[in-house]
Amino acid sequence: MQLSEVVGPLAKNGAGPLYMQLQRRLRDAIDGGLLKPDQALPSERDLCEDFELSRITVRRAISGLVDEHRLVRRHGAGTFIAGNEPERRTRVEKVFSKLSSFSEDMESRGFRPSSRWLDRSTGMVTPDEAMSLALSPGSLVHRLRRLRFADDRPMAVEYTLLPGHYLPDVKAIDTSLYDALDKMGCRPTRALQRLRAIAFDEQHATMIGVDVGHAGLLIERRGFLQDGRPVEITQSHYRGDAYDFVAELSDV
Repeated sequence: MQLSEVVGPLAKNGAGPLYMQLQRRLRDAIDGGLLKPDQALPSERDLCEDFELSRITVRRAISGLVDEHRLVRRHGAGTFIAGNEPERRTRVEKVFSKLSSFSEDMESRGFRPSSRWLDRSTGMVTPDEAMSLALSPGSLVHRLRRLRFADDRPMAVEYTLLPGHYLPDVKAIDTSLYDALDKMGCRPTRALQRLRAIAFDEQHATMIGVDVGHAGLLIERRGFLQDGRPVEITQSHYRGDAYDFVAELSDV
């Protein structure tokens, strides 16, 4: 029996990125007992043929489940279902080497992302914004401010600025900005990010539900299209007690 018959087929028409769909199918099958501890997973090649996916898509899905400790790679033997159901993690591991959205980060680690809109408006670009986004004076920009949650736990306050012509209607954004941009063919393909430690002021502490002065992390991101045009500027204030940031380094 093929694995797709056990976990169910994927929806190829707009139900989210395929690697995340495959992750959810496998995660549900593992947590629901359809896939047993120490059971071997089919090879990447077999999974590609079974689900009609690319090797990159399958590998990305498997890597996410390895990060969640639901799958275990054994050198020379393959990939196996982890021996025990993982405990719900109270910290989120954010990989700095991958360009991903908040929603994708949460879902790939088994959390349910959600947002509360604090502001979602469209207006004329300011001179400073025009310089940052390479826009002409008089251009429209969307301004977004959201409180981000994982399993109903407040995790971050996020401010985003993007050129208005990439999204005709700011209300097209539901939970994930990157999903909305992806549907318009303008999802960022690369980004520059900067991280620094902060202490939450009264405004941000109240929104996230921590004490004033609580340790936080500020991540500033500028996302670009393939041709180099800037498509987003985002500032995210993360609670410092909920995140581990990881980066892969090389001497090459």
